[in-house]
Amino acid sequence: MHPTISQLWQDYRMHNPQAPEALPIAYHFCDNEVDAQLCLDLVLAGQKRATASSLAELKLNADAIPQVGDFAIITDWQGRAVCVIRTHTVEFRSFAEVDADFAYIEGEGDRSLTWWREAHFQYFSRVLAETDILVDDNLEIVCEQFELVFGARQA
Repeated sequence: MHPTISQLWQDYRMHNPQAPEALPIAYHFCDNEVDAQLCLDLVLAGQKRATASSLAELKLNADAIPQVGDFAIITDWQGRAVCVIRTHTVEFRSFAEVDADFAYIEGEGDRSLTWWREAHFQYFSRVLAETDILVDDNLEIVCEQFELVFGARQA
């Protein structure tokens, strides 16, 4: 764990003493450095306010399923803490049920549902390639909406 993770959380808690003492999960978006940085920049700009994970991927990696009220520390590709987000909505939908409103809130690409479906089909196909999980309209997606509550620039 990069030392900036605990430092950013301490800084957040100094400004928000009601926040839990326990260090939240820390992660970067995406499966490559370019997209991870792009998504991070979109969060910091306020455009990206949601993320989508496949339930299968979370289970395979033994990652916690996000819950309303959860905090998370978003890092860059190298694992350096950049900001804190807090989850306010979690919905489970099939890939086919993800709608244009969610695609827009996720804030990536041109923010359209067509772009979302193409990009996420490719992403899920890559991250689930070595499994027997079928990436299709029935793939269960965890649609998480969040707010940016603290950024490195504020620390």
